[in-house]
Amino acid sequence: MQVTASDVARMAGVSPMTVSRVINGETSVRESTREAVNRAIRKLGYSPNKAARSLASANSLQIGLLYANPSSAYLSAMLLGVLEQARQNDTQILLVECGAEPDASKVIRGLIRSGVDGVMVTPPAADDPVILRLLKRNRGIQAVTIGTKHEDDGIASVSIDDYEAAKAMTRHIIDLGHRRIGYIKGGAEHWSTCWRLAGFRDALLEAGIELEDELIVAGDYSYRSGLRAADTLLNLKPAPTAIFASNDDMAAATVATAHRYSIGVPKGLTVCGFDDTFLATTIWPELTTVRQPIADMSKAAIELLVKNVRAKRAGLTPACDHLELKFHLMRRQSDASPSVKIRR
Repeated sequence: MQVTASDVARMAGVSPMTVSRVINGETSVRESTREAVNRAIRKLGYSPNKAARSLASANSLQIGLLYANPSSAYLSAMLLGVLEQARQNDTQILLVECGAEPDASKVIRGLIRSGVDGVMVTPPAADDPVILRLLKRNRGIQAVTIGTKHEDDGIASVSIDDYEAAKAMTRHIIDLGHRRIGYIKGGAEHWSTCWRLAGFRDALLEAGIELEDELIVAGDYSYRSGLRAADTLLNLKPAPTAIFASNDDMAAATVATAHRYSIGVPKGLTVCGFDDTFLATTIWPELTTVRQPIADMSKAAIELLVKNVRAKRAGLTPACDHLELKFHLMRRQSDASPSVKIRR
């Protein structure tokens, strides 16, 4: 059987990434570790081929990407930015799902043991205080969160202002003339859920519109939860004339539910979303939504990680940047002034 770098790593008691660093002559490896790896290489007769050495060159990085909800349109948009930026920076991406693991901290520990240079964390793991503490304690690994607003020392982040974005969209709906507005919020484990709901509430209060608890329905950012929430809202008496769903998956589900009830969108119901994923322009009618520059956020996150990993390799102190990108309101065909009251 062909001897692999993993075989060498097991014999030397180190990670495969450490074996790669020894082979490529990196100076950051301790001398005792280097000797243990070289002994294992000689004993096993390991000979790395050129292709493998090219992939694990001194300039190459390996970054772990933690994600949940693999079927979401948000993740698809994020991966486009990640893969494009990784290619430009000679970076390998290791995709790791944490949604199926009840204890996501185990996933983080596994990534750390694997020897990755950095970790990019998406919500809801990016909002988990246990995971954030784990990443802060492991100073040997660089980390960045994406899509969540925090200013935790030691962990860089890339986000938008979810509060102002939700507030701006709610004001837009109010300006169209709507006063009975339904809202579908995201999962409780996401910080973005809190910020977006707060923006929605404050926009209503500033407009002098009474806040009715029955018009706020829980979702979890999935399409299926949007179906349930929309069904609840459209069966209220009277039903809302507009529904603001806090992501495009749930907004698309709301449009589908309206069609099932033979309610026209936007003539009978205004529907607005959040994120501006591919769903926003692949359903009919196309969604009015908040454009969160997901691909650009992903690229910025990879750039931050690459910069910080290379700074650390050079003996410098990595920066802890917190980037906030701009959002935009994208008006399409799913919103209009209220013309017909919905009664069910």
